[in-house]
Amino acid sequence: MENPNDRPDRPERPQRPARPVAGRRFYDGANRPVTPKQFRPDRGGSEFDDRPARPRGRGGSDNQDDAPAGRGPRPERGESRPPYREREGGSDRPRYENRPAQASSIDMLFGLRPILEALSAGRTLEKIFLLRGTKNSLVTDISTAAREAGIQVQMVPVEKLDNLTRKNHQGAVAFVSPIDYAPLDNIVSGLFEEGKVPFLLLLDRITDVRNFGAIARTAECLGVQAIVVPSRGAAQINGDALKTSAGALNILPVCREVSLHETIRFLQQSGIMVVACTEKAEEAVGSAEIDFSGPVAVLMGSEEDGISPDLLNLADVKLKVPMTGQIQSLNVGVAAGIMLFEVARQRVSAE
Repeated sequence: MENPNDRPDRPERPQRPARPVAGRRFYDGANRPVTPKQFRPDRGGSEFDDRPARPRGRGGSDNQDDAPAGRGPRPERGESRPPYREREGGSDRPRYENRPAQASSIDMLFGLRPILEALSAGRTLEKIFLLRGTKNSLVTDISTAAREAGIQVQMVPVEKLDNLTRKNHQGAVAFVSPIDYAPLDNIVSGLFEEGKVPFLLLLDRITDVRNFGAIARTAECLGVQAIVVPSRGAAQINGDALKTSAGALNILPVCREVSLHETIRFLQQSGIMVVACTEKAEEAVGSAEIDFSGPVAVLMGSEEDGISPDLLNLADVKLKVPMTGQIQSLNVGVAAGIMLFEVARQRVSAE
């Protein structure tokens, strides 16, 4: 059978001009043909571009009014790719936004033996996380050495360790402290030997690193000679704390004690008055006739529930910050600044 296309008397079919997107036209809301923005010469595109069109709104229009409410315009040519994709080496790969990344503000150690060697070398560690259920001699040695050094050890599931770092942790992660802790007994004895009047600050379970850094900055400015924190339940001293303190943590000694109960008793036996700042007190700061020119240790409580009741009972003096507003609550950093200022004011007046 003869092919109709092979007939010599059949005229050739004229060539149709190329379209931006083959076999498809775009229309706006009024059913008028439009050219997508990326193909317009005045918008930096060419009339015949090989890239597929990305129309906006209903019916392929690029009118902003036709776009669904709550959705912004799509990125133009040359802008960055969506946050869930990134191009590396000419190929796309997914980027997981929730995947944990190692904190840049604090150093970490990984593996049982490196952590044990760090403890043996006397390096100051903030906290140690060990895989729950691991039983071997290295875990026992780490727990014993950490307990003797007053370092907190937590047995955690593998998910916790995976959230701390992407690296192969081998069931053990430790945070290296950016500062070196000082022994409290050496601080107190050294102050008395030098003829100085001790002015100390005790922080009971301050957990926010920025609060801790701000308090350290205020304490250094007002003449505090050392800060005492518990080994458990205290804020982790990291890069954020150092930054917030404006370098005060590199100047002011920080003492980490296993028990604040024993610390308060030690200070009282050394002739240092422990003053607790709490809203449960009856006397207010400034109104009570209390001499702060002698050896003083100010005790501040946590952001959530203040000073522990057992520590509060050990304090020699209990004072509160007078407030007349409706909130009747202060940030612990602000309250610490008010309390430390009263001590510093009396000391300046006594000189």
